[in-house]
Amino acid sequence: MMTSSDVDVRADGSLFSDQNPSEMDALCPSPPGPSRPQRNYERIGERTGTSFCQTLIHLLKGNIGTGLLGLPLAVKNAGLVVGPVSLLIMGVIAVHCMRLLVTCSHHFCAKMNRPSMTYGEVMQYGMENVSWLRRHSHWGRWTVNLFLIITQLGFCCVYFVFLSDNVKQVVEAANATTFSCQINFTNQTQVLVPSFDSRLYMLCFLPFIILLVFTPNLKYLAPLSLVANLVMTASLVLIYIYSLTHIPTPINLPKVGRAKDYPLFFGTAIFAFEGIGVVLPLENEMQRPHSFTLVLFLGMGIVTFLYISLGTIGYLCFGEHIGGSITLNLPNCWTYQAVKLLYSFGIFITFALQFYVPAEILIPSVVARVSERWEKTVDLLFRTILVIFTCALAILIPELDLVISLVGSVSSSFLALIFPPILQLLAFHTEGLSPLVTIKNLIISMVGLIGFLTGTYIAIEEIIARNGLKHEETFSTY
Repeated sequence: MMTSSDVDVRADGSLFSDQNPSEMDALCPSPPGPSRPQRNYERIGERTGTSFCQTLIHLLKGNIGTGLLGLPLAVKNAGLVVGPVSLLIMGVIAVHCMRLLVTCSHHFCAKMNRPSMTYGEVMQYGMENVSWLRRHSHWGRWTVNLFLIITQLGFCCVYFVFLSDNVKQVVEAANATTFSCQINFTNQTQVLVPSFDSRLYMLCFLPFIILLVFTPNLKYLAPLSLVANLVMTASLVLIYIYSLTHIPTPINLPKVGRAKDYPLFFGTAIFAFEGIGVVLPLENEMQRPHSFTLVLFLGMGIVTFLYISLGTIGYLCFGEHIGGSITLNLPNCWTYQAVKLLYSFGIFITFALQFYVPAEILIPSVVARVSERWEKTVDLLFRTILVIFTCALAILIPELDLVISLVGSVSSSFLALIFPPILQLLAFHTEGLSPLVTIKNLIISMVGLIGFLTGTYIAIEEIIARNGLKHEETFSTY
């Protein structure tokens, strides 16, 4: 999953600038000429930009990642009927919130005579539109940027856990890998050669990921990113085929999950749907931005279908044994071991793309405080520290399903559900919003807030419980 927005870092090195960096800036660079903030183009059709299909592909890419693979477990937490229905409802709400953000951006672009805005800027102008918030409007931009940083670094933590879990499983089963792909109904592929702890695998990946984020420009990773997208797509097709062809009968799975587990479902689902950060950058890059609404509805319709179908089919196939990622349930044969490795390669490359956003928000403010001769050294050092920080967090919580749920509950709920309805109220409060619209927006924001509180609490409670259980098992072996 990718979150991004456009950015131009201030010369004074302020921590949270008016704009945010974007993967689009790297992989879809602007044409030669003045930098983007200096270019006074028309918003519709008067500039070179991405086509309808290119924007659709980027939207799909920005919403499909590790979150998709965790949805079968999310459906288990909610129940076989409640899970898919809840995913559909959450998808409709998420798309509605994306549309609200685009509408507010259009409103303020017209009002301020600007060609485009970022998420943070829209929040800042929204607060400026209310007299008693105007004095502190910059807090809105800072808050959005803070949650973008938390979300992106959270994604990086999830990637560390995903890589370690999947590669560990492949290594441990290497001696027994065969060409026979029979289902074994266990939480993991049968472990035949126990290896070291998954956290040590994270440490093994650490130096390679540090070297990866040293890449000076993401354009150099564009060919690898294309390959990663292709292998991840092929892997998803194979996962679908296996899951569809191995659904056992009769199906005796609970239609409704435990109430206590539903917040975990919420966290995982909103983690998967948190693609709102790519919405404005993608629209800003379009050659004909007036077509973006169709792209949004078509793209998110496809995404929602994929989420509901894989979540339901994966749970039907593996039942109560479903893991934090459906890849961990795939059988011990060369075809699906290759799927795990190929998807892991895709996630490895995607790490640099996710890391780009927080790095480009934070690093310029640090580099601005040192002399020119030390700029490169400090840049690389800070990148190293950020990667080590994400690795340390992943080592502290090496539970893939709980990390996904925690990141979704803590940060994604604000960006995807809480902020957009509030933005509409701030932007149009002087233009006579109907009471029904106001009530609807408050309900959506309250749902996001309740999901944030309960999801965070339950995820942390489960993390503590699992760590306690592991310590007991460790001490019992001595």
